[in-house]
Amino acid sequence: MAGDFDPRDADIRDREDGIHDCEWLVLGRAHELALRDEQIGYDTREHDRDGDRGSFDPRDVFVRDLELPDGRDRELVHERDRDYALNRSESRTLATVGAFRVVPERDLRDQRDETVDLRHLEKQGLIKRVPLNERERAITLTREGRDLLEHHRKADSGHRQAFYASADRARERTHDAQIYRAYLREAEKLQDRDARILRVELDRELKREYQRFLQERNRGDRESDGRPDRSREEVEAWAREHDLPYFDESVHFPDLRIEYELDGRELHVDVEVVTENYRGSHAASRSRSGFSCYGSGGSRSGRGGRTGAGLAEELLL
Repeated sequence: MAGDFDPRDADIRDREDGIHDCEWLVLGRAHELALRDEQIGYDTREHDRDGDRGSFDPRDVFVRDLELPDGRDRELVHERDRDYALNRSESRTLATVGAFRVVPERDLRDQRDETVDLRHLEKQGLIKRVPLNERERAITLTREGRDLLEHHRKADSGHRQAFYASADRARERTHDAQIYRAYLREAEKLQDRDARILRVELDRELKREYQRFLQERNRGDRESDGRPDRSREEVEAWAREHDLPYFDESVHFPDLRIEYELDGRELHVDVEVVTENYRGSHAASRSRSGFSCYGSGGSRSGRGGRTGAGLAEELLL
């Protein structure tokens, strides 16, 4: 978390009791979501990692603090006892996949006049393909791919971006693969406000920090049974400090937190992807969270399920 973040300066939500309705936008398939160059301000003549609004690319934040090839032609990158050949698009692809853990293959098509050769990255052992469903595959980093990113960070890297290798179980991938698509939508909104994206955090990062808080008093205590002894008031205070909703005696975590800078302030927006599998109390808690909620449009295949829009209406009842 940014050290000077103040939850009272909440970004786009007017906080009252911390519970608000979700904002809804149906996510379709990747080819329906593709953002045209003119929509998000692509300029193939420019490539500025320092936030030039005229050359905005929502993926640039993931390579900003990496020392990797930044040109159209491939260059050799030495990593331990191996050399890899990468160009700008391939560097960006590795960093984007690492930041989100799993990204649908078709979402990685570069919309500039460049070529992303996933087979080249796969042949070098930096990525692997995993199935999402009977029609679609996703890309995830191998351990070697993640190590390449980790070992080529700039020494003065701030707002450290976490990178991941491998993917969760198959039944969770369909949900997780939607997170990158939701990020693109939020990034477009932030760009329209002249905000500068600093990094993204997945829910596992926030939950890991929460677990460290819960277990802090148990570390080094041989008599501890491993159960956290934090009071409700302490947990609620932790949630408030991290600008996370606390209700039903639980801290609620978004799928994604996007940290950004606007008018000299460091803020964030929390994003949740809701699929047709969300029902009952879990769906209700998502609606109360105050997160920007994106309904998956995966049921529009004509199989009789609810559409993303219908799901949104159901969840908000």
